[in-house]
Amino acid sequence: MNKFVLILALAVMSCAQTLTECADDAEIASYLADWRAKRPATALAHGGSLNDALCTQQKLVAALSSSHGRPVGYKAGLTSLSAQQRFGVSEPVRGVLLAGMLLEDGATVDPAFGARPLFEADLLLVIADAAVNRATGIEDALAHVSAIRPFIELPDLALGTDQVLSAATLTAGNVGARWGIAGNEIPVDDPARMASALRDMTVRVFDAEGVLISTAAGSSVMGHPVNSLLWLIGQGIEFKPGDLVSVGSIGDLMPPSMAAGKATVVYAGLPGDPQVSVRFDKSSTDQAR
Repeated sequence: MNKFVLILALAVMSCAQTLTECADDAEIASYLADWRAKRPATALAHGGSLNDALCTQQKLVAALSSSHGRPVGYKAGLTSLSAQQRFGVSEPVRGVLLAGMLLEDGATVDPAFGARPLFEADLLLVIADAAVNRATGIEDALAHVSAIRPFIELPDLALGTDQVLSAATLTAGNVGARWGIAGNEIPVDDPARMASALRDMTVRVFDAEGVLISTAAGSSVMGHPVNSLLWLIGQGIEFKPGDLVSVGSIGDLMPPSMAAGKATVVYAGLPGDPQVSVRFDKSSTDQAR
């Protein structure tokens, strides 16, 4: 074998090895079997690139759509500096929200809703029109957002404690998306005013007894919650009217046990100081068991 042929063969082998980092159907099926049973799963795309992880995520979301409905938007994860430092990355990661993942304000769920269940204060942005895809700043983006919604995300890290949690494995597992509690819409009538309110709001989480268990400013999310949307746009995502954007954690990720049966999130500084709540009950017959 001459030198050129050898180099070409090695390149093909390297390419094939890289392509196999995108999970195959059997790996997706195994992961979903554990996910649905709420058993700790084996990480997908471990050792692969973020492109490999996104390929795996697409396959996972397609498989989940049969039980959880169509995609209705996106979520940003690792949106705080501390979270990025923990996972050794310099920017957020992204996942997909499905229609069946969204529950109404006040919903009751089993506290063991996943293998490694957590909850966090979050916020949804409701896209008004496709012109948002050309937005270059916060107020510009908010001019194409019809409303915001209080949101408690209920993510599931899903992986066993012996598995590597990295940007790639989180991305491959759809950034822990499992359930979320969505509050009422707050119209964005004045983008400039809403931009200031979102940056300066104080988001407080209370347990069932009214004890404060977490507090954070809106600016804790990439300097401003709308920066999550701008980052997603920069990733090449094309938003459509009605799409939802979960901006990421506003404050701490917490286990359901910290809520002592109920968590309420209050967004002080937004119009009307809105709130959203979730109940945790192991005898729940809700769909998020």
